[in-house]
Amino acid sequence: MAPVRGAKKRKRPEKPAPAPTPGLPLPPLPDGSDWWGVFYRRVAGHSPFPREHQNMESVLKMSRRTFDYICSLVKKDLTTKTYGFRNFRFGDKKVLGVEDQVAVALMRLTTGESLQNIGMWFGMNHSAISNITWRFIESVEERAICHLKWPSPEEMATIKTRFDKVYGLPNCCGAIDTTHILMCSSAQPNSKVWLDNENKNSMVLQAVVDADLRFRDVVSGWPGSMDDTCILRTSGLYRLCEKGLRLGGQMELPGGSAVREYLVGDASYPLLPWLMTPYREHGLQAAKVEFNKRHTAAAAVVQTALATLKGRWRVIQGELWRPDKHRLPRIIFVCCLITNIIIDMEGTPSRDELVSGNHDLGYKQQFSDAADDNAIKQRDDLSRHVDNAIKRRDDLSHHVTAGE
Repeated sequence: MAPVRGAKKRKRPEKPAPAPTPGLPLPPLPDGSDWWGVFYRRVAGHSPFPREHQNMESVLKMSRRTFDYICSLVKKDLTTKTYGFRNFRFGDKKVLGVEDQVAVALMRLTTGESLQNIGMWFGMNHSAISNITWRFIESVEERAICHLKWPSPEEMATIKTRFDKVYGLPNCCGAIDTTHILMCSSAQPNSKVWLDNENKNSMVLQAVVDADLRFRDVVSGWPGSMDDTCILRTSGLYRLCEKGLRLGGQMELPGGSAVREYLVGDASYPLLPWLMTPYREHGLQAAKVEFNKRHTAAAAVVQTALATLKGRWRVIQGELWRPDKHRLPRIIFVCCLITNIIIDMEGTPSRDELVSGNHDLGYKQQFSDAADDNAIKQRDDLSRHVDNAIKRRDDLSHHVTAGE
C-alpha cells in the first residue's frame, strides 16, 4: 500500500528555543575527531543530552557506513533551497548540516523521546525538531523506496531455498503477521474506529518478512478495530495473490503432488493456497504435529522482525501522543524502510541485535475458521512431505550406523 500523503498545515510561528542548561561538565570527546565527535561534544556540553549517547552506533542503531549512505540519499532534499526551505540552527546558532539533520531525525525515531525533550537536547524549538524529522521522512520515503520491494524471481528462489533448508518447508516464500501501534486515546475524539478488541486506540501494521528479517510487503494505516483477516482481504497483497500475480509458482513434491508458493501465518489468518496456517484440532497425528512445529519456527521470523522493529524504533513502541493518522502510516513505513537499508548494508542481524518476545503485548491471539478446500489438501500434502523427509533421514542414519 502506498504511503498516505498527509495534508499540509499552516506553520505556526516558533517559540523561542529553551536556554541551554549552564554548568554541566563537558563530557569526553568520543574517539576520533570525525563528525559525530564534534556533534556530541558541541551538544552534550551545554544541554541535558544523555551521556550514554557517546557512541553513535548505539543511539542511531546503525553503523557509520550505513549512516553515511542514508545521508547521501537525502542530501539533495535537505540542502536544496526549494519553496519553504529554511536553515535550522542549534542553540549556539550554528546551522545544522546534512549529518546533523539526519542524526536529529533518527534520534527522534530511535529514542521515541518527545519533541520537547529532543528540542532541549539541541537547544531548539520542538516545532523545528518536528520539521527536520518530517522532511527527513519524506525524503527517505521517496529516495530509498528501492530497499522495500517484492522479491525478484532470483531473490525468491534464494528465499525459498532458505526456508526449505532451515525449516524443511518447500516453496515457502516468507511469513506474515500484524502488530498494533498504540495511539493516545485523545488522538481521535468522537470516533471508535481506532478502538481495538483490547479497548486500546491503535493503528495496525501488516508485514511480510523473508528469512533474513527483511520487510518485503507492508501495509499500515488501518484502524485497530479491524481484525487480521479483514486487513488481509483489503490489502493489495491479497488481490495480487488471488489473481496469481504473486505467489503463483508451483513445485512438484516427491510423490507427484503440486504445492503453490505460500506464506506462513498464524491462526488469525484464513487457510489459503498461498497462506499456510497451523493445524488447530486436538489429537493430531505425528505428521501434522511435526508440520506445526516447523510452521511455528518459520513464522517466528516475522514475530522477531516486528519485535525488533519496535525495539529499534521506539517512536512506534509505546503510546504515541496525538499522532496524525495521515502521517503515522508514513512514519511506520520509513521505519521498515530504514530497517531494510540496515540489513542491505550490514547483513542479517546478529542474535545480539534481535529482540525476542511478544511484539504485541496485551493482545490475545485471534482465530479464523475460514479454509479453502485446495489449501486443506496442500497443507496435508506438506505435512506428509515433512513426515516422509524425516523417515528418509532416519533410514539413512540407520544405514550409516549399520555400515559402521
